[in-house]
Amino acid sequence: MRTRLALWALVLSAPALPAQRVWRDNLYPYVYYSAIDGWWAGAHYGIKSPIGFTERPELQAAGAYLDASASTQGSYFVVADAQAPAFWDGWRLGATFTAARQNRLGFYGMGNNSQYVADSVTAAAPYFYRVSRSDLSAVATVQRRIVGPLRLFAGLGFERTDFRSLPGQSVFRENVAANVVDSTSIPFDDPTARVGLVLDTRDNELVPHSGVMLEGLFASGSGYTRTTGSARVYVHPVEHLVLAARLAGEEMGGDPPLAAQLSMGTSERSYIVLGGYRSLRGYYDARFVGPGKLLGGLEARYALLWSPSILEVMLVAFYDAGRVFAPREAFRVTTQGLHSSAGGEIAIRFLRNALLVMGVGKGDEGALFLIGTQWSY
Repeated sequence: MRTRLALWALVLSAPALPAQRVWRDNLYPYVYYSAIDGWWAGAHYGIKSPIGFTERPELQAAGAYLDASASTQGSYFVVADAQAPAFWDGWRLGATFTAARQNRLGFYGMGNNSQYVADSVTAAAPYFYRVSRSDLSAVATVQRRIVGPLRLFAGLGFERTDFRSLPGQSVFRENVAANVVDSTSIPFDDPTARVGLVLDTRDNELVPHSGVMLEGLFASGSGYTRTTGSARVYVHPVEHLVLAARLAGEEMGGDPPLAAQLSMGTSERSYIVLGGYRSLRGYYDARFVGPGKLLGGLEARYALLWSPSILEVMLVAFYDAGRVFAPREAFRVTTQGLHSSAGGEIAIRFLRNALLVMGVGKGDEGALFLIGTQWSY
């Protein structure tokens, strides 16, 4: 009897084992069309540990993913990504390796007033406003909850960016010859360190219906610094309607080369500005380039079918605006010199973790077809 009691005491006093994690994987091919790169074909493999039945904003506790795709215009994209947003309480960890080539990236010159003349694109100069950009990068990030939805962010990374002129006359070739684009910074090796604060109250990170996300980040790179601030707000006034707004700005110090000026930092994955799906829909990627950036936008998302975490079909109307600032020009929030676009989208959310967005955006230089697997913001 005493032996049995001793055994029960030992069992009861032992530390509880952690809950067993469930891991699920998937593999599928995909095909889609881009207005810039033509048809893409690729494959995705992922393995993840689901959140379970608990309602949380994160998509999963942890996951690792591999994507590889190529386009008919010579572009390719390979990314290995591991994220643990909710595996350890209070911590978010991430690591991403990317090898990519954008073989038809837009380049229209430097500055907010760079010109586009349709007649400049001829049979002898079909890539007058294009450049080939290759990118190899590795990024690691960590976030630690300070209190409530406030997190401390830190990250380290390395990126090697190269540019190549496409056949025929081009704005990029002219800018390099005139030393507007510094040829000594091509290719450009960029080790970076980042730190900042993130306040995130979104109810869902993929398809937020309410909440805010505020970011204040500082980064130090090779010969330059980057200070970024952004605010995203989501309001859910009635059951089927979500209103979203964004205001973001960035200022760069030192002497940032073209490779660094093309992107805008976030606590998530950085993106190309100004122009394209993530910044100014209706304009080509990198339509306007400068070390200072100002972005704003409004969206109305109305759900025709509304069953969160199962199926949502949404109609979206949007308005984007933004501009860039020249070197040594002070960043400011202003309505002067803004470029704007507007358009509509249809978005379909499948279950908890999948979103497909398709639409059309129109700016001063025409209309573009849009496609994405996440919201613009």
